[in-house]
Amino acid sequence: MLEYARWKYVVVLIVVLLSALYALPNVFPQDPSVQITANRGAAVDAALKLRVDAALKKTGIAAKAIEVQEDGNLLVRLSDINAQGKAADLLRPELGNNYVVALNLASTVPSWLTVIGAKPMLLGLDLQGGVHFLMEVDQKAALDKRFEAYAEDLRVLLRDSRIRYESVERRGQDRLEVTLAPGADADKARTLISTNMVSSANAGLGGGSRFQVEAVGNQITVQVPESEIRQITANAIEQNIGTLRNRINELGVAEPIIQRQGSDRVVVQLPGVQDTAQAKRILGATATLEYRAVVEGDPYDAVASGSVPPEARIYYRKEVGVDGKPIPILLNKRVIATGEQLVDARSGFDSQSGTPMVSVTLNGIGGQRMLDFTSANVDKQMAVVYIERIPQVTMVDGKEVRSTRTSEQVINAATIQGVFGKNFQTTGLESPKFAADLALQLRAGALAAPMDFVEERIVGPSLGAENVERGRNAILYSFGFVLIFFLVYYRMFGLITNIAVLLNLLMVVAVMSFLGATLTLPGLAGIALTVGMSVDANVLINERIREELRAGLPPQAAISTGYDRASGTILDANVTALLAGIALFAFGTGPVKGFAVSLIAGILTSMYTAVSVSRGLATLIYGRRRKLKSLAI
Repeated sequence: MLEYARWKYVVVLIVVLLSALYALPNVFPQDPSVQITANRGAAVDAALKLRVDAALKKTGIAAKAIEVQEDGNLLVRLSDINAQGKAADLLRPELGNNYVVALNLASTVPSWLTVIGAKPMLLGLDLQGGVHFLMEVDQKAALDKRFEAYAEDLRVLLRDSRIRYESVERRGQDRLEVTLAPGADADKARTLISTNMVSSANAGLGGGSRFQVEAVGNQITVQVPESEIRQITANAIEQNIGTLRNRINELGVAEPIIQRQGSDRVVVQLPGVQDTAQAKRILGATATLEYRAVVEGDPYDAVASGSVPPEARIYYRKEVGVDGKPIPILLNKRVIATGEQLVDARSGFDSQSGTPMVSVTLNGIGGQRMLDFTSANVDKQMAVVYIERIPQVTMVDGKEVRSTRTSEQVINAATIQGVFGKNFQTTGLESPKFAADLALQLRAGALAAPMDFVEERIVGPSLGAENVERGRNAILYSFGFVLIFFLVYYRMFGLITNIAVLLNLLMVVAVMSFLGATLTLPGLAGIALTVGMSVDANVLINERIREELRAGLPPQAAISTGYDRASGTILDANVTALLAGIALFAFGTGPVKGFAVSLIAGILTSMYTAVSVSRGLATLIYGRRRKLKSLAI
């Protein structure tokens, strides 16, 4: 008998409703927008909203809406891509360096759909577009940072060998100069440095080619070869590319593109990014932490007289004094630990004070340094210095001149209550958002050298719309041909097949939207392929039913037997295709992976619709007919 359990009909109904619900957000278009995010010390409020509105109206740019979002950003919705570009170019110099102005594509999905987790399918850069950044590595900063590390290595080497020295300074572009204290053994120092000072390609000290070391009196000169300098800049770019990948992974961007361009530039493409200001801030950030000992003394007197202890340097707290000026503090020049020695960082709230904090885990070297310092300095103070490199754009003779300024601010100075090593907390942070951003930057790794945004643009709907239109037309035409053929060739069972194929497409869109998968142009090809595979499955079923009818079985028995016997063949064929899709996803990258995602989703949904849904429809039409003499197939 031709039977289909009632609970299976309920399941089909639920699947259809959920598929329609989670595919629905794809109907709503996105608004070209400009997103404004405040840097530290600035605020996004009603005054900023009025300021932006006035600036846009002054130049005749009509905004669809200007709204302050829950995450503290200001979003300016515009009518088209041209207005978006003009608004961004206008607002960047208008708001200055206190705000990050970034391009965005803002969702128009109703809030009730968002509440239940329904969201539009992510489209790749070739379909929807997205953000394109061209970033340039500051090679001079990379060299400065590496030479600072060399100088610190020399100081540690001389101290550990009990050789007294007065200073270790950089001279010119490629030399370090060590000034020994009177009476120090210069020959011993030269031999020690010659033996231990090595190429940065081999981790600074401990192996590799030796540098040129010369001694004249109490002066020792360490010459860094040109090949080493080239290697430093090359390593900086490679490390930055790895760090950018880590940071983008933390942002959760699907299928990003990160490519080196030329000798000092990197291209970053982020498809479907909703918070481009956040992406821009996180990608270019060079913020890190340094832990330093507090030096006893009067910092106000040091500022006024210029008499600073030789081991100390003047920093400023984030708080201001009664005179409205930042509070000075004396910190040791020697760093205890830095963000580069960090293994993990998580934001949260301090259990005692309730203030935002970052829980830090250092590596073995950093943890040992922290343990040694805290063991010898209980009841003394240690400070946390927040270092940030902020890009600036100024207009000189009508041209943009890009520069940067470095901000060093003491965000916390506290008394060491007990001994600790690699696990501890940094408290006293100004806001949960600042704590979360800082933890993300530390967790993703430090940039070997600062990077500036040379170019930022959005891949607009011109290319994307054309690709989407062509892909959609290809699928629609293939669907149209298939539907017409099935209606003509299989008649009533052709109608059943068409309903199953259409439901399969709806389910693929819903599944990819729910999972947050990215649809690319190859992904559209994958969907078209699954349509063909779904058709194959229905052809197998329909032809098997015809064979059973020719064998003399009654119509209802032929339907039941046809589905039963065809199901095994369909399963075998789809499982092999599924394994191929999994292999493509596991070992492929970029477009190949996008094709694999849509292929896997389509195979899973087509097996269900071809076997289960179409059988339910056939049972609904023919199952209750007691005297069925023929089939429209």
